[in-house]
Amino acid sequence: METRIQFRVDEETKRLAQKMAESQGRTISDACREFTVQLAKQQRKVLSQDAWLTQQVNSAFEKLDADHSDFIDHDTAKDEMKKRREKIRKRGSI
Repeated sequence: METRIQFRVDEETKRLAQKMAESQGRTISDACREFTVQLAKQQRKVLSQDAWLTQQVNSAFEKLDADHSDFIDHDTAKDEMKKRREKIRKRGSI
């Protein structure tokens, strides 16, 4: 099912947009449609990332509730991250 979107702009904006669209071999409607589809695609990506993050957080809490979590102190975590960064940098310089 298709829907119609309407919005208002001043005449000068419409004229300039129409001229640009025509120079690209398309109409303002085509350009607006493409832009709207692009926005929807970006929003789908955001929603997908949000869903993934929510799943990761829920999984971490389930692990915590099931007492399957290991905690380390701040200094140990910092040292571990430093080692990981060094390993990644070494891989990139080969």
